[in-house]
Amino acid sequence: MKIESIELENIRSHIKTCIDFDEGFNCLIGGLGTGKSSILYAIDFAFFGEPIGRSYDYLLREDAEYGMVTLKFVKNGKEYIIQRALKRQNDRISQDTDQLVLKEEGKTIAEMKSEAVTEQLFLLTGFDKEIFREIIWMRQEHLKDVLNMTPIERQKKLDQLFNLSDYEIAWSNFRPVITEFEKESAILQRDADVTGFEELMLRHQETLRELEIKEKEAEETKKMLFEAEIRYQQASERLKNLETIRRTNEQLRREESILYSKYTGVQQSNFRLAEEIQKRMFRIEDLEKRLVIQNSQIYSCRDKLKEVGLPLELSIEKLLDFNQALQSEIQGNLGKEESLKSEISKSTARISNLIRENTCPLCFQTLEPSYKERLIQRLYEEISENKQQLANIEKMTEKHETVKSVIESVIQSFQNIQARIEEIRRQIDEEKKILEDTRRRLEQSQKDEKILESDLISLRSKIREFDITDLENAQKEFNAAYEEYSSLKHKSQNIELSKSEIIRRLQIVEERLKIAQQKRTRLENVNKIITYAQEIRQAYRSIQPRLRTEFIRYLERIVQQVLNELSGTEGILFSVKIDENYTPIIEVEKGYERSIFNLSGGERTLLAFAYRIGLGQLIMQWKAGHGLPLLLLDEPTESLGREDGSIDRLAESLSRLKTVEQIIAVSHNESFADKADHVIRLEKLGNRSIISKER
Repeated sequence: MKIESIELENIRSHIKTCIDFDEGFNCLIGGLGTGKSSILYAIDFAFFGEPIGRSYDYLLREDAEYGMVTLKFVKNGKEYIIQRALKRQNDRISQDTDQLVLKEEGKTIAEMKSEAVTEQLFLLTGFDKEIFREIIWMRQEHLKDVLNMTPIERQKKLDQLFNLSDYEIAWSNFRPVITEFEKESAILQRDADVTGFEELMLRHQETLRELEIKEKEAEETKKMLFEAEIRYQQASERLKNLETIRRTNEQLRREESILYSKYTGVQQSNFRLAEEIQKRMFRIEDLEKRLVIQNSQIYSCRDKLKEVGLPLELSIEKLLDFNQALQSEIQGNLGKEESLKSEISKSTARISNLIRENTCPLCFQTLEPSYKERLIQRLYEEISENKQQLANIEKMTEKHETVKSVIESVIQSFQNIQARIEEIRRQIDEEKKILEDTRRRLEQSQKDEKILESDLISLRSKIREFDITDLENAQKEFNAAYEEYSSLKHKSQNIELSKSEIIRRLQIVEERLKIAQQKRTRLENVNKIITYAQEIRQAYRSIQPRLRTEFIRYLERIVQQVLNELSGTEGILFSVKIDENYTPIIEVEKGYERSIFNLSGGERTLLAFAYRIGLGQLIMQWKAGHGLPLLLLDEPTESLGREDGSIDRLAESLSRLKTVEQIIAVSHNESFADKADHVIRLEKLGNRSIISKER
C-alpha cells in the first residue's frame, strides 16, 4: 500500500494544499508552526474521521466554516480516493457526512455512512484506528512509549492489540452464565415432576393395564352383543317369515338363489385371502433372514476395530469423535515434524558456517578452536536427537493414519449396513401391516360366510311346509333373543362410559409425564451445558499464555530482523530477546545481558524503532495477512543529540529500511532530511502554509 497524495482545504494553516508522496523515505521539512504535523493529522482524519480528543478544533482553520481532506492511495494496483469534510455550526465542529465518499478506480463503493466507509477501508488496508494510532503513526515524543511502560502495562497494552485480552474477558464472562445454568439445574433437581417421575410412570402403567382390561371386556361384550343382535334379528325375521310364509314362499325361493350366490362368492374370496396371507408370511420370513445377515455383518465390521486395538462396542458417534481426535493429533504431529525438520536444517546450516568460518553466527565474534569444536559437537548432538524425535513422530503418525483408515472404513460400513437394516425393518413393518389387515379381512369374511350359511339354512327351513309349532317356537326364540340383546346393549354402554373415564385419566397422566420428561431432558441438557461451559472457560484461560508465547517468539525474530536491517553494514553489537511481558532484553558479547535503559540514546532510539516496526509487522500479519504497509513519523529526532551524529545514523537507518514500503516523516532537522529519498519543504507566509518539493 502507498499514499500517492493528499489535498488539504482549510486545515489549520493549509488553505489549499496538495502534496504528492512517493515510495520509500519521504520527509516533510520545515520550521516550527509551518503545518508539518497538520498533514499527519489530516491523514489520520481521512482514514478514520474520528477526532483525537473531544473535538476537531485541532484540524479546522480558525476562520473557516468548512474544511476538506482528500487522500489518494494505491493498494494491489488499484487507486482509491477517500474524501472527508468538516463543518462549523453554532461554534461546534463536526464531520460533514454528506461529503463523505470512498472511490475505487473512480467508482464510488461507499458514501455518506461513516460505518460503511470505515468497514471498506479496513477490508482494503487491514488496519483500524487503534493499530494506526498505536503502531503506524509514531507521534511526537511517543516513539519509546512502549519501551518506557512497566512490564504489566506493556503486557496489558500488547495483549489488547493482539486481541489476547478477549480471552480473559471471555473467561470472566462465562462465570455468570455457568452460575445461571447451575441455578436452573438446582431448581429442576428439586422439581416435583422430576423427583416424582418414577411414581408417574407407575401410575401410567397401571392406568394402561386398567384400560387394556376394560378394552378386552368391551371387545368381548361387543362380540356377544353383535351375536345377540344377529340372533335377535334372525328370530324376528323368522317370526315374520313364518307368519307370511304362505304369501312369500316364491319370494323366499328367489332369495335363496341370491343368498346362495353370495355364499359361494364369499367362499372364493376367503380362499384368495388365505393364499395372500401365506405369501405375506413367506415374505416376512425372508426379510427376517436378511435382517439376521445384516446384523452378522455388523459383528464382522466390529472385528476390524478389535484388530486395531479399539473396543468392539464403540458407537458411530464415538468413532467419529475418536477419528476427529486422531486427525487433530496427526495434524499436530505433522506440525512437530516440520518444526524438527526446520531445526535440523538450521543446525546443519550453522555447522556449515562454523566449518567455513571461525566466527559465531549469532554475535559474529571470533571463536577459539576448542570452543568451536564443542559448539559443532553440540550441534551434531542436537541434530541426532531431533532426527530420533522425527522418526518416532513419523512412526506414531503412520500408526494413527492406519487406525484412522480402519475407523473410517468401519464407520462407512456401519452407515451402509444401518441403512439396509432400517430399510428391511421398514419392509417387515409394511408386510406385517398388510398381513394383519388381510387377516382381519379374512376373519370378517369368514364371519360373513357363517352368517350367509346360517341365513341360507334358515331360509331353506322356512321354505318347508308351514307348521304352527314352528311359529310358536319362533315367538319364544324371539322373546329370549330380545331380552339378551337389551341386557348386553346396556352393559356395553356402561363399559364405554368407564373406558372414557379411564382414557381421560390416562391423558392427564400422559400430559404430566410429557411435562416431566421435558424437565428431565432440560435438566440433562443444562448439566451438559454446565460441563461444556466449564471446559470452554478453562480453555480460554489456558490458551492465552500459549498464544502470547507464540507472539513473543515471532516478535523477537522480527525485531531482530528489523534491527539488523536498520543497522546495515555497520552491524549491531547486541541481540534482542523478549520475555513474557514483551520486555526486550539485550544480549551483548559473551552472553551478557543488559537492560534497555543502559543503552546509549542512539541505540535505544534504534531499538525503539525496531520494536515498534516489528510489533506493527506482527500485528498486521496477524490481523490482515500482510506486513506493515506504511509508517508515519512525527519529529522522530526530538530526543536525539545534535552533536553525536545519532540523528544522521537514524536517518541513514530509515533510508535502508526496506521492510516498510513507504515512510512519511515530519522533521525540522535539515541533517535528517538530507538522508530521505524524497524531500518536501514547508514554509509559512502570513498565516498560510506553502509547500515545495525539492526531490
